[in-house]
Amino acid sequence: MIRKAEERDASSLAAVGIEVWVNTYLRDGVSPVFADYVLAEFTAQKFRNAIGDPDLAIWVSENRTGIDGFVTVCSTAAPALAECSPLEITTLYVQPRHQSGGRGCALLCRALDHCRRMGGENAWLTVEAQNRRAVDFYLRHGFTSIGSTDFVIADQAYENYVMKADFRNPLS
Repeated sequence: MIRKAEERDASSLAAVGIEVWVNTYLRDGVSPVFADYVLAEFTAQKFRNAIGDPDLAIWVSENRTGIDGFVTVCSTAAPALAECSPLEITTLYVQPRHQSGGRGCALLCRALDHCRRMGGENAWLTVEAQNRRAVDFYLRHGFTSIGSTDFVIADQAYENYVMKADFRNPLS
């Protein structure tokens, strides 16, 4: 089931966020820099604040036990590139054991429908350049790669592709 996030979901969202981020990006162990980042970024309080933020929309995928994924859309994002709108899909996280079951697609469709209802000409997101599985997922769902930007943590930069879904000229 896909539904809007509620304040009571905050701790579950934080736990899913930590699980997916660590599983996706920490391939060679957990350094103190990354541990500090994850524990500061994915907190229940930050998610409670996000759920109450009128510029953000969050939907969750929920199974009979609990939340197994979520997507967040920001309607006032600073565009990564000139051709991007302020509509950014900031996160699309699905627990690894629930991937390939349609949850990611359902969450992405909900986010894109929201962006269309907001009147946007496009929506964009960033995805780690080495995350081939995610890049391929977005390409299959009509996104095109339009450039890149860096995710910077401490003194390290990691290339992220900027991908855009164009609502005026969608791919068939």
